Amino acid sequence: MKQFSYKITDALGIHARPGGELAKVAKKFSSNVKVECNGKSVDGKKLIALMSLCAKQGHTINVNVEGIDENDCATALEAFVKEHL
Repeated sequence: MKQFSYKITDALGIHARPGGELAKVAKKFSSNVKVECNGKSVDGKKLIALMSLCAKQGHTINVNVEGIDENDCATALEAFVKEHL
């Protein structure tokens, strides 16, 4: 399993546009992706689930990736959140 944490710097947090793009990145891989914030854990491949986290600026998200391509998946997701969130 690969894990990383990221403190959201985007003023709007995870909303529709970056949430949808994050889910698209996650869907490119076969690994399972879980995103945690505010004590809640959701499937990182589902936009509505990601938005339900209510992750805002200053909140820290924890991303857990598990599967055969977890290294590539975690690397891609971490690059995405650093650039867009």
